[in-house]
Amino acid sequence: MRAKTLFIIAFTALVTVFLVINTDAVEFNFIFTTAEVSKLVVIGVCTFIGFVLGYFVAKPRTTVTTYDDRFDADDSKKDHLSEEDRKYIS
Repeated sequence: MRAKTLFIIAFTALVTVFLVINTDAVEFNFIFTTAEVSKLVVIGVCTFIGFVLGYFVAKPRTTVTTYDDRFDADDSKKDHLSEEDRKYIS
């Protein structure tokens, strides 16, 4: 296994243990109201949101790896070098 995979497994296990330990109800202030919510729910939701945001920030961007199809469609312009240019290149 790669180090990244082992780190994710260990981190998930630690978060799970942390969630199970903190099951007390706490007073949580929302914008307009206050409610008694379990620490488990608050920490779990925050952790989930963190994972989702981390995924979207770290996911690979789509990149164009080749432009060959743009140039292959325009085969008629491939012979645009003059004879002097060809001699210079060779």
